[in-house]
Amino acid sequence: MDIEIKRDYYLEQLVKRKNNGLIKIVTGIRRCGKSFLLRTLFKKHLLESGVCEDHIIEMAFDLFDNIEFRDPQKFYPWAKEQVKDENKYYFLLDEVQLLGEFVSVLNGLADRKNCDVYVTGSNAKFLSRDIATEFGGRGDEIHMYPLSFSEFMTVYDGNRYDGWNEYITFGGIPLVVLAESDEQKITLLNNLFKETYISDIVKRNKIRNIGEMETLLDILSSAIGALTNPNKLQNTFRSVNKSKITATTITKYIEYLEDAFLIEEARRYDIKGKSYIGTPMKYYFMDLGLRNARINFRQTEVTHSMENVIYNELRMRGYSVDVGNLSIVESGKDGKPVKKQLEVDFICNKGSKKYYIQSAYMLGTEEKMAQEIRPFLRINDSFKKIVITSNTPKPFYTEEGILMMNVYDFLLKQDSLEF
Repeated sequence: MDIEIKRDYYLEQLVKRKNNGLIKIVTGIRRCGKSFLLRTLFKKHLLESGVCEDHIIEMAFDLFDNIEFRDPQKFYPWAKEQVKDENKYYFLLDEVQLLGEFVSVLNGLADRKNCDVYVTGSNAKFLSRDIATEFGGRGDEIHMYPLSFSEFMTVYDGNRYDGWNEYITFGGIPLVVLAESDEQKITLLNNLFKETYISDIVKRNKIRNIGEMETLLDILSSAIGALTNPNKLQNTFRSVNKSKITATTITKYIEYLEDAFLIEEARRYDIKGKSYIGTPMKYYFMDLGLRNARINFRQTEVTHSMENVIYNELRMRGYSVDVGNLSIVESGKDGKPVKKQLEVDFICNKGSKKYYIQSAYMLGTEEKMAQEIRPFLRINDSFKKIVITSNTPKPFYTEEGILMMNVYDFLLKQDSLEF
């Protein structure tokens, strides 16, 4: 029996936007479930709400059978021909970045009063970076991620502790999650990287030195949650690979990886100065399984993995997420003032809501606890401060008003930050 993974959060986003006159654009890393969302779950919703099947027009531009329709001169006349009456038609178009002149074509379709247009795309450069500009204010983006831990647990046959170990090892790409054995999962992740992501990036950006970009991926995979910048990365290339790669080329490669939604950059924010700090920054992988595949599942240390999962979860919930930096002055051993930098793992914002979050896998000692909450005690505002750990039995507030919470409660309860 085929297992169907529910993606209720994203389906709800599409349903809410139905017939709003805008082009609904579902972006996200390839194989994260965009096509399934659009052409299975959303189509099912349309049919159940009374839309006739012949008023749902589908096209998958990445299939060889449809290669001729990548030509706008072929696709646009065909699309217009499908509209045979005044009733509402729903266009579900997959991997639209492969369609030539897609902005003009989609704007043309959306301009027709009885056409409601939904598309998916796997490249930020073409789609999400300038959606508002590209589509003249007519684009409405829904960004999709691989499975969250709570989505993953809906199809995992076991307890949340075993599920957690599985999730931080193999990630949340639906195809991988549904594979039966560890060997299959590893093979799928390696193949996806080689045949889908790398191949796409190389083709799209006409990269000549594939080895260099793959080495960069390996370095970033080994350093999730670590502060870095193109100059630091250049030094690593020089010392380890005797490479002459420039910081400019590294910056370009990082952009390509971000455009393919493989990694995301978290910038540093000066909490006291209320401004962004140029460099260094941190990079997180959109899927831990893909990250682990790059390093042959060797460095799967749970501390950094947990930090990456928390980052992704916050982004999935719609928060903008920065890394907090706090400059403080303390007395040194000789009584002289010493300047120190404290770090807050995440500052997340959404509208008027703001949270400071520390990711601490184990809080075994009072010393470790004091270290984690130290930056919080120096922040002079009233926004909620939270420590997420793996060994807190249930959420509670400390005397200082800091919320302590275990990672399972955080991930499995959508409103966990409101506790």
